Amino acid sequence: MSAPCIVPGPMQHIAASTISLKMTGDDRQQISQKVADVELLARRLAKETAISQDEARELIKLIGADWPSLLREAQFLKAGTDRPAR
Repeated sequence: MSAPCIVPGPMQHIAASTISLKMTGDDRQQISQKVADVELLARRLAKETAISQDEARELIKLIGADWPSLLREAQFLKAGTDRPAR
């Protein structure tokens, strides 16, 4: 027996179909690979620009994997944190 849908109205059919989706082994492998790719990219960006890995992950989440854009934004971020407080 399936659980009752808690989304009322016209979105109910979408919620019901979303709830019934199941991940396959290939899906899990692709997600694991993407997480590993982001972690590798975040470590490299943090190392090359002296920002934290958390900041690097956030930039990757916002920008994607475009390396020149990531470098530029990381440098702006770093420059903003290096300024003395007024």
